Amino acid sequence: MEGLNGPQREAVAHVDGPLLVLAGPGSGKTRVITRRVAYLVRAVGIAPWQVLAITFTNKAAGEMRDRVAELLSAGQAKSVLICTFHSLGVRLLRQYGSVLGLKQGFSIYDSSDQQRAMKQALAELEISTKHFPPDRVLGTISQAKNELVDVEAFATGAGDFYSKSVAKLYRRYQEILTRAGALDFDDLLLKSVELIRHPQTAEAIKQRFAYVLIDEYQDTNRAQFILAHGLAAGQGNICATGDPDQSIYRWRGADIRNILQFQDHYPLAKVVRLEENYRSTKKILAVADVLIQNNTQRKPKRLFTENEAGEPVEVVLCADEKQEAKVVTEQLSAWRTQAGLTYGDMAVFYRVNSLSRVMEDSLRTAGIPYQIARGTAFYDRKEIKDALAYLRAVANPADSINLARIINTPARGISDTTLKGLQLAALTGRRSLYDLMQRLGDVPGLNARAAAAVGKFAQQLESWRQLLGGLATEEVRLREFVEKVLKESGLEDFYRQDKTDQDQERLLNLGELISAVQQFEQEQLPELAEEAAGNAGADAARGLEWKLQRYLEQVSLVSDVDAVDPGLGSVTLMTLHAAKGLEFAGVAIIGLEEGLLPHSQSNQSPAEIEEERRLCFVGITRARRLLTLTHTRYRTIFGQTQPTIPSRFLRELPEENLKEVDRSEEHGWEAGGFANSTFTYGGKKDSQGQGQSAPRKSKGEYEVGTLVRHPMFGLGRVTSVSASGGNTRVQVHFNSGSTKNLILEFAKLEKVSL
Repeated sequence: MEGLNGPQREAVAHVDGPLLVLAGPGSGKTRVITRRVAYLVRAVGIAPWQVLAITFTNKAAGEMRDRVAELLSAGQAKSVLICTFHSLGVRLLRQYGSVLGLKQGFSIYDSSDQQRAMKQALAELEISTKHFPPDRVLGTISQAKNELVDVEAFATGAGDFYSKSVAKLYRRYQEILTRAGALDFDDLLLKSVELIRHPQTAEAIKQRFAYVLIDEYQDTNRAQFILAHGLAAGQGNICATGDPDQSIYRWRGADIRNILQFQDHYPLAKVVRLEENYRSTKKILAVADVLIQNNTQRKPKRLFTENEAGEPVEVVLCADEKQEAKVVTEQLSAWRTQAGLTYGDMAVFYRVNSLSRVMEDSLRTAGIPYQIARGTAFYDRKEIKDALAYLRAVANPADSINLARIINTPARGISDTTLKGLQLAALTGRRSLYDLMQRLGDVPGLNARAAAAVGKFAQQLESWRQLLGGLATEEVRLREFVEKVLKESGLEDFYRQDKTDQDQERLLNLGELISAVQQFEQEQLPELAEEAAGNAGADAARGLEWKLQRYLEQVSLVSDVDAVDPGLGSVTLMTLHAAKGLEFAGVAIIGLEEGLLPHSQSNQSPAEIEEERRLCFVGITRARRLLTLTHTRYRTIFGQTQPTIPSRFLRELPEENLKEVDRSEEHGWEAGGFANSTFTYGGKKDSQGQGQSAPRKSKGEYEVGTLVRHPMFGLGRVTSVSASGGNTRVQVHFNSGSTKNLILEFAKLEKVSL
């Protein structure tokens, strides 16, 4: 309890029954969760293996484990399960998945594997990728899985042409995954829910944990919601910690109603509000608090801090994106020389990745080091994906998707025509590609040269399988096995001789992969083996195949921001979505304009605008000491320079905590005759402090050149006006690059005044 404030103590000391902790930004929620884990084990006497804490990223889980290790004995800390939802799903499926027909060595498909599987499904069904882009179809399927809609349910509910076509693709995609012995990320949750509903496993899983603690509860989707409540159903001790004001993942299935309606599911739940902020200055926190109060989908909180007042939040108007990048670069440099910050404690946030390019150019020119948090960059490199595809194909011979990737990488005389023939024969005979490669006599039309090339590769695969299964005479460690595969596959020599890679970066990356395997073998495998020793699979845990499967599992579960390292001494560039859970002494948020933040795809619906406001709130509350917000008069999008409108969120900020700066006149640049246009942030406020929208204009005022805003397409400019029957038709070129012909009577266009 040492060092905790009143509400934190209250949350930590609660023992039995449901608990909802509404934790504002910077209020110490991680501290509360980890202290609560320690309290349950040390003060209450709960067995540590009966305590489960779930969070959303490996980074957060690692931080929690480190903190718990400081509060408990080594043995106790190792026994508490602290993991992500997906990691938990893997554990449950490895232990109980056989009742669902899953094999121990199932593969976990990442986004590129899913793409290849979907392209195969499209090809097999002869459906055009132009009309059904793999990304879009996979997104629809992912949304369905997150809502626990399986193949049959999706097909039953499909009413239109698109849905019926996706239903066919969903079925074929799942068939491909099943043949490959693979699950995608969404399956890890969907199948885990099946386990907690399965008569053979439900009771054992529900009794496995006496206390279930869930972090970032506002970000749970339906599958995670059902899984969490199923895990806690045995004892009823569920602790949900989160903040509705930081729910920003609606686009990937998160349902804010899960936290807003927690008390409806648990009427007797204790509710604790963590309102004291330990992170930000008073002025930064006040700006964030006033902004978020414009939302209606929230739980009331009064954010406050005992920190210093600090500097006002600077709102800077720039001429265009180039000056914006220059202004931010100068600001970062000033924070370093005048405020004593390090580059590693600074960040630049933006709503969309495309805004980073000009910012990068400016930082490079100024010699300021930076890192971009844009997914799992190391594991996205081609040479690493090739290496992992070899390891996955060896670990799981049924994985035809990864096997097809490497069958002629590097080139070994196996043509695309040969591969397609093999795939067709495998599909027709309902056999795996690996199995067919061992019996080439079953493949019609395969010429002698192709058969020799495939047969030689099949022998190589089988030799690795023999070694992996412990059937060979020699015994090797995991690192040695990976080195052997990289060398004997030809990958190592191929990248060593790659003339396009003069710095040998790809070869060095393969070396880094081997180092990662060695680190995993030394640091993580012993703990995993110790954990497995208590299960029926203790003997398997000593085998090389089991070790390789655990390594590939760990790689598959790496998440978007796990690689962000403030200790590198570099400015971090990232999207606002990726910034969740992080904090920096100095933060700049660029592009606060209508169409960017809020984004044009929000369609202007109240619920989506509220999510965009929450996204802005999350960005603001990442800052500890200094915060700069920027927007521009003009921005070039798709090669066209267009005037912009300041974000409505700027109008909602309290002027007494802002420092408004107009740097646009310094640029000395004119475009379209609007060089002297003025922009305002504060606008007029009504009696409730809400920003007032501009009144709708009459149709007669829409002329060629008029700047307009559409609720779906965003900002644009009228390029032609014509009569069409009794209606007026306008052609509008939007900043997104699209051109639309609209009838004014129905278009819901709004004229924008500069």
